[in-house]
Amino acid sequence: QVQLVESGGGLVQAGGSLKLSCAAAGRTFSSVGMGWFRQAPGKEREFVAGINWSGGSTGYADSVKGRLTISRDNAKNTVYLQMNSLQPEETAVYYCGARRLAAGYTSLPSLYGDWGQGTQITVSS
Repeated sequence: QVQLVESGGGLVQAGGSLKLSCAAAGRTFSSVGMGWFRQAPGKEREFVAGINWSGGSTGYADSVKGRLTISRDNAKNTVYLQMNSLQPEETAVYYCGARRLAAGYTSLPSLYGDWGQGTQITVSS
């Protein structure tokens, strides 16, 4: 099991940038896939980006390709999400998730066993 704490959210103007961090506690962090998801009010949690255990494989939702970058530092037990050119429709609570006993990432939130508490991002127009 992995305990996760997100940080780095806040208020940003459209076109601005933010970098989210997800700090993990737990011996299995460096061996499992990680994902970033977001959930807007009244909507389901949706996949944003994922990364495998080593950082050698990443994937993104079509809507964020070219603007967001996921990365991880296993020595620091942290996964990051660099977000550029943010738009108002991306206002949501952003969550990081950790797979259990799985080295790869997936876009399905039901396949992540551990979640952080989320961090709010508000993009103003």
